[in-house]
Amino acid sequence: MREVYIDGHRTPLEDEPLASGGQAAVYAISGEPRRVVKIYHDPPGEDQQQRLTSMIRMSPLLDRATDGRQAAELAWPGALARDADGTIVGYAMQRFGQPDHVPLAALFDRRTRATWFSPELDWRFLLGVAWNLAYLTVRLHSEDIVVGDFSARNIVVDRDGFVTFLDCDSMAFEDPDDSRYFPSEMHTPAYSAPERFTRGTASRASDSFALAVCVFQLLTGGVHPFAGQPRDARSVSVSMRSRISDGTSYVTQPQRIIMPKGTVSPGILPPALFELTQRAFTASAADPGSRPTAVEWFEALEATRSSVASCKARTHHTYAPHLGSCPWCERLARQEPDLFASVPVPPPRTPVPPAPARTGRPAAQTRPTPTPAPATPQPSGGTAVLLLLVALLVLGVLVLAVL
Repeated sequence: MREVYIDGHRTPLEDEPLASGGQAAVYAISGEPRRVVKIYHDPPGEDQQQRLTSMIRMSPLLDRATDGRQAAELAWPGALARDADGTIVGYAMQRFGQPDHVPLAALFDRRTRATWFSPELDWRFLLGVAWNLAYLTVRLHSEDIVVGDFSARNIVVDRDGFVTFLDCDSMAFEDPDDSRYFPSEMHTPAYSAPERFTRGTASRASDSFALAVCVFQLLTGGVHPFAGQPRDARSVSVSMRSRISDGTSYVTQPQRIIMPKGTVSPGILPPALFELTQRAFTASAADPGSRPTAVEWFEALEATRSSVASCKARTHHTYAPHLGSCPWCERLARQEPDLFASVPVPPPRTPVPPAPARTGRPAAQTRPTPTPAPATPQPSGGTAVLLLLVALLVLGVLVLAVL
């Protein structure tokens, strides 16, 4: 069993990692289910050690009041992990694992959603997740923190739709004590803004691009805005990286890209969100400042949340009201898969009229129990003898009168 030292205490780790990536692996702590330790494959250099030391001194995003149910919004380093020689090998952090937290990408597919969450989740719920993601991004940017490696694989969601960023040790920030700036160089190509492929360093604008991709995927059944096949391979690159760099998206240039049958149309987005996607995915690398900001995404999502329509024909079908009719029912009519676990809405129950009076032989009635009458008073024994003597005396007088 491997062990590390956290705050001077010997800490045993499980043998097999919970997850492993190119730079590090995450291990569970034996007997401690709420924390994990991230161990780098190679001991971190001086810059990374200073980054971790600075992060442990920080406490970002402490200004939001919660009801106690919400998990932490960041898997932020909590303590350094050292080996027996005192060398920094990683850090301890709060655990965000299944089934309580699942990757954001798990919400893109109906079957996966039903596996980890309730099958009743609808478009309204996904909209709420997008709202939470935009809100969290706005708050990070307000504290001068840039996510950098912003992607669906570095974000987890709980059953209430709250989101948490993982891999915070790659975020860009400024040390609060000495003002040293730690940039973010890591990025995931499918969520990388065009300029990340050339300049590398992350910014608020590159975060906003990744946010736009995640929001679009949440609201369109997981479709990536730069997916599909080019109609003319000679003029459009096949690789997603090249299409992102060129701004060639089926959202903005549908005539150039062939999408699979059943792909959700971007038109299901309300006009305000659709306009943001147009700006986000056509902005060139030379002008990332023209991209919509996280604040703009948050405001548009906030406005949309207050006006979601519900389908009257099928359960769990909710949508933006500008459409006028349910887009998910229209997919079913075209024999395309239902993106939600819907069933027909049952017809309203008809009130049952009262039963008519029964005819024929009446039911036997229960006769009331008679109330007993008061008993007639009876004379006592002495009174009866006196009456007998009086009667005999009267009879004697009558006899004498006759004689």
